[in-house]
Amino acid sequence: MRIAQVAPLYESVPPKLYGGTERVVSYLTEALVNLGHDVTLYASGDSQTSAELRSCCSQSLRLNPESVDPLADHVALMENVFRESDEFDFVHSHVDYIGFPLLRRMQTPSVTTLHGRLDLPNLQCLYNEFTETPVVSISTSQRAPLPQANWQATVHHGLPRDLYSLHEGTGEYLAFLGRISPEKRVDTAIQIAKRFGMPLKIAAKIDKVDREYFETEIRPQIDGRQIELIGEIGEKEKDAFLGNAYALLFPIDWPEPFGLVMVEAMACGTPVIAFPKGSVPEVMRPGITGYVVDDAESAAKALGDVSNLSRKRCREIFERHYTAERMAQDYVALFEKLQDRAELGSVAEEAIS
Repeated sequence: MRIAQVAPLYESVPPKLYGGTERVVSYLTEALVNLGHDVTLYASGDSQTSAELRSCCSQSLRLNPESVDPLADHVALMENVFRESDEFDFVHSHVDYIGFPLLRRMQTPSVTTLHGRLDLPNLQCLYNEFTETPVVSISTSQRAPLPQANWQATVHHGLPRDLYSLHEGTGEYLAFLGRISPEKRVDTAIQIAKRFGMPLKIAAKIDKVDREYFETEIRPQIDGRQIELIGEIGEKEKDAFLGNAYALLFPIDWPEPFGLVMVEAMACGTPVIAFPKGSVPEVMRPGITGYVVDDAESAAKALGDVSNLSRKRCREIFERHYTAERMAQDYVALFEKLQDRAELGSVAEEAIS
């Protein structure tokens, strides 16, 4: 199948540092190529892929000081995809609703995977307009705010099987990996670490919008001993960072669409202590991959039971449910279904005419 994968331009594919959506697009693209498909990746020019790369900007937007209006680059991207769409059997977009007006006018069948939160009030009007545009959720819980959307499937994220390795050690520190922001609740992670009496290492990105929160709420608690800020790390550092941890803390306070870091920890055999928001109940296997708790006190108590969990069993859950190969196979099955539906629709239109 000739497949176009359309990635956001904020980060390269894969990203140099933080970037969940672009990372997943990379894993999916490579897995589709490995399955024998002819894949074209639309992404920033500094991306690396075994697929054919087509770009409309030379550098990822976050690293480009001249990028002032990212919307302009994404509009140009979708115009390129629209103009070249007849080269493909299927177009898979990851750029949210930006492409909807063109995708609804495109003859090539398509689907858009929604990677972000959907509980924003002004999205209601948008999805009331585009009720026929096929979309994919990355967790069932993500769909709740927009029941009127044209949901085609839920496809959980996956990682390459050999990206991370099983670490058999018990670990002597707690890990936090992600963004430093109010909804990710690194402040709660610090509380949990202090309650449990174990060092916490924070590997996190700080966006401009969250800088004040970091300076006022988080920096005063970082002492370099029990609470240590490592900063933003890339793919190569994650295996050791997560694999050598006693547990990953994921005390989120928002409707997390998926939470890729939970799966990354599972792949290393590292248990996760998470709060039951968004996708967490779907992704976690309590008592196997860690524990789902309601507050910092319960989290500290659950950490006392982490040593009873099998890190090998945790890794087995990853291999069974969260590999990139499984993700790619799920998407191909969906592409074929939508392609068949489009062909039947064309035949019906010809018959009527």
